[in-house]
Amino acid sequence: MRVYRVIHKAPLRVARISKKRQQLKLRRALLTLKEALRQEKKETKEMLEIYKRYTQGNASKEQLAVANAQFVDLLKGLGLGIFAVLPFAPITIPIVVKLGQWVGVDVLPSSFAVSKPRIESKKPDSKMVE
Repeated sequence: MRVYRVIHKAPLRVARISKKRQQLKLRRALLTLKEALRQEKKETKEMLEIYKRYTQGNASKEQLAVANAQFVDLLKGLGLGIFAVLPFAPITIPIVVKLGQWVGVDVLPSSFAVSKPRIESKKPDSKMVE
């Protein structure tokens, strides 16, 4: 009877672990999305502030270039929003993103772009080395 219990408990334990792993993966993805949306919101507010200064004649060309780049990102997000409304969005959006990568067009806004963190090598300062 004990052997039956041990054999029977193993699949349940595996199912619980799998469920917990999926919950953590979903939570991590949602936190990443939240952070990307927070960054996009901040950049959009800065863009509007720069355009406001530009209308008053107080913005430089560099600031205007940054604002224009953010405006392009905003349009990219709106373009993906159209696909989010369509049926089968969980299928169509990844296909559009992958097709854009294949063609060489950046479809995702800069805050949503998946980029691997760069590992910077630490060089010793000439002042530190004697």
